[in-house]
Amino acid sequence: MMQTDFHMHTGFSTDSDTSPRAMIEASIQKGLKTICITDHNDKDFPHPELFDEDEPFVFEEAEYFQTLQELRREYQSKIDVRIGVEIGMQEHLVSYYNEFVQAEPFDFVIASMHIIHGMDPYYPQYFAGRSDEEGYREAFAETARMLRMYDNFDVLGHIDYIVRYGRNREQDYSYAKYAEELDEILRLVIEKGKGIELNTAGYKYGLGFAHPHPDILRRYRKLGGEILTIGADGHKPEHVAYDFSKVSALLTDCGFKYYTEFSQRKPIFKQLP
Repeated sequence: MMQTDFHMHTGFSTDSDTSPRAMIEASIQKGLKTICITDHNDKDFPHPELFDEDEPFVFEEAEYFQTLQELRREYQSKIDVRIGVEIGMQEHLVSYYNEFVQAEPFDFVIASMHIIHGMDPYYPQYFAGRSDEEGYREAFAETARMLRMYDNFDVLGHIDYIVRYGRNREQDYSYAKYAEELDEILRLVIEKGKGIELNTAGYKYGLGFAHPHPDILRRYRKLGGEILTIGADGHKPEHVAYDFSKVSALLTDCGFKYYTEFSQRKPIFKQLP
């Protein structure tokens, strides 16, 4: 089984109430050797009225690093803890995120599309007045548009996240149907020297596949994509390394021989187990 999880959240993220220590302990119990904590920084999240915080999904960097660096030292004989972040790309935040990720020595930066034209598809309002197909195409087009604007990240997160929230979810979804939009995303990622992630939360949400769909993984590899991190996107201890028993066979079937870890923003290639 994979021994690294490069996408997990703690109480520094508004949508988790789990301590960093609890996530580290769960990782050790599951036999992981390396993890990266990647808490959310989604500045200007559009639904602050739904949360107690004045500005949800933003954490204080100095506190974050102090806490995680102390835990990294404490657990260094048991597990390698790296410090990352998941940022939520929006056009007006390009300069903000450039400064944010340079302010502290992050090991790893995930760039994700959680907000499409001011709306999070998690909330039903996004699909009001539009079909699943229209919503999916809009999300993929916006992802490509943001990739043309922003470079300061290491991998693009959960490419087909949008499919979790459509009315019919995966029923009428395939790589072939959205090949033009998805190919543009993959080519931009590769041209920029960035990567994508295999995010097993798709299994947790009952889609029957991890993000992105295996056909997208195959296409990424065929286009020359090599950088690929593995993460469960866990917000609770029980979700650490979720369904990782499926990962090695899946990636081998899609043409991969290696996966990727990051340290100090540099990719490290590891052979699949």
